[in-house]
Amino acid sequence: MENYNPLIVERKWQSFFKKEQIFKTKKNLNKKFYCLEMFPYPSGNIHMGHVRNYTLGDVVANFKRLNGYNVLHPMGWDAFGLPAENAAIQNKQHPEVWTKKNIATMKSQLQRLGFSIDWDREISTCNETYYKQQQILFSFFFKKGLVYKKESYVNWDPRDQTVLANEQVVDGKGWRSGAHIEKKN
Repeated sequence: MENYNPLIVERKWQSFFKKEQIFKTKKNLNKKFYCLEMFPYPSGNIHMGHVRNYTLGDVVANFKRLNGYNVLHPMGWDAFGLPAENAAIQNKQHPEVWTKKNIATMKSQLQRLGFSIDWDREISTCNETYYKQQQILFSFFFKKGLVYKKESYVNWDPRDQTVLANEQVVDGKGWRSGAHIEKKN
């Protein structure tokens, strides 16, 4: 028996899957299944937490596909906002340049892992088309009274200049910056 060489075998089968469009969403199947894992922050490199998360989703997507379902398994990037801006500032790069470079890096790494993602369905929250549609949707909800505005106390991180969820405050300090958190109205 020959030794398994992942550089050869994986490249061969991933090329076949891409050529045959195995993971593209089909239009003619009645049984439909939507598999969406959380969008990663494009921080630059995939780590084992990403591998675990997307492997679990991939197993479910492939199980459904093998059972006759038309599977929509897209990928997106949670790439808009202060974490991306802070990382760009720290690395002395424009946020758009920094974020797009990291998306390309992480996409390449995920593709090498061979997940059954339909890359034609990829979105990024920092894409103008995406956030424009989100703003329109939010305005619609607001006009219909489904969302509202009110004052509330929040956890303010003075170093990162952002609001943190309760889970991001550890012993009274920001989980990322280590700054003492202030309660702000």
